[in-house]
Amino acid sequence: MISRLIHAVGSAALLCLLCSAPALAQEQPADYAVQLPLSLSGNGPWYRLDVPMALHFAARYGDLRDLRVFNAEGQALAYALVAGQGESRDSQQEQAVKWFPLYAEQGDSTAAPSLRVQSSTNGTLIELLDQPDAAGQPALLRGWLLDASALQAPLVRLELDWADSQEGFQRFSIEASDDLQSWQSWGSGQLARLSFDGERVEQRQVELAGRKARYLRLLWQSPLQAPQLKAASVRSQRIDSLPAPLVWSQPLTATRSADGHYLWQLPLALPLERLHVELSQANSLAPVRVSGRSDNKGSWQSLAQGLLYRLPENGVEIRQDELPLPGWAVQQLRLQVDERGGGLGSPPPQIKVALRATQLVFLQRGSPPYRLALGRAGAESAALPLTTLIPGYQPQRLQQLGTAAAHLQDDTLAQQEQAAVTGNNWKRWGLWLVLLLGVGLLALMAVSLLRRPSAE
Repeated sequence: MISRLIHAVGSAALLCLLCSAPALAQEQPADYAVQLPLSLSGNGPWYRLDVPMALHFAARYGDLRDLRVFNAEGQALAYALVAGQGESRDSQQEQAVKWFPLYAEQGDSTAAPSLRVQSSTNGTLIELLDQPDAAGQPALLRGWLLDASALQAPLVRLELDWADSQEGFQRFSIEASDDLQSWQSWGSGQLARLSFDGERVEQRQVELAGRKARYLRLLWQSPLQAPQLKAASVRSQRIDSLPAPLVWSQPLTATRSADGHYLWQLPLALPLERLHVELSQANSLAPVRVSGRSDNKGSWQSLAQGLLYRLPENGVEIRQDELPLPGWAVQQLRLQVDERGGGLGSPPPQIKVALRATQLVFLQRGSPPYRLALGRAGAESAALPLTTLIPGYQPQRLQQLGTAAAHLQDDTLAQQEQAAVTGNNWKRWGLWLVLLLGVGLLALMAVSLLRRPSAE
């Protein structure tokens, strides 16, 4: 009777363990150390969230593989992580340029005169070497040379104006050069001016190749109809790439090592891009060296060195309190100060660290409230590529998505993390207790089975 009871209890315990395994494997919001409510605004169903540094600190992994978004039903939502993206700034400049006529002898519409160019601090001197013979046939206007040497950016548009008496269509080839010796074809252009019954139609602009050049040569296909220019201007375009924005931490207080250096311990290794050192005292001057390492046992690697200062100049205070970092993943930072500059004073300095911004994009589904969860050991990334999450995605669409905001406070994060650690410890001990009880029951079953023949 007893052996049958033990056998039944052991079978039930084993069955419970087997049935509970899938439930333990399925993700639940309670599995994550930090849960924060999200507020949504704008048009969905996709929403984007700029991940603040506090969430990077609360995560278990620097790549945010343990980040999830849950709805009220406890379902994990599809999401993508977008690395910080830089911006492109487009600046255009339009400038009037000098122009020089190019003549050829009558009957030779393909000839272009030789030129000599001489540059100096006073400008550029262009001299026509092949002047037409005054005693011969009259010169033929073959085209125009434009001096765009003052423009340093790629040339994108040409605008011309000519005498009102010349109407019709004029086609010309466009060539570019930097030395007036070798010429590269930039295609062709066409001007137009038509008047009728008090109305006028004009085409004065020509798109250019979008490349740099010091000189442009316009050669008319029908020199007899070449217009007399009144004005010429060239538009240049410069596209500057700006780095992705940074997200900054709250101030972090240093500890002093035995050898007098300042140390900071981050919650996890992160690819830091910039360091801000708070200079609390006026008239501070400190040559410094910054080192980092990814764990407590690794060797220190030099990250940056420079001069920090807070000094008066011409009645105002000037500061240099930031240093760029190479973007390596580090968890510990060390600041070595050359005390010959007077040091950083007392108390120990505070720092802020920054990394490139990351955006979370998720697909709304189910009922609100929606919660952002992170801080789970052993989690694997569930992020999708952005082009999969948003079919037909185009880069400009990202800024058109609805926005989400996480409601967080540092003390709330700390309390949730501590509660999660305590809860995970109870779960861990409870699981071990169940496993040990199961093993004990299985052992009792084995002993009972071994004794059964002798008892019978």
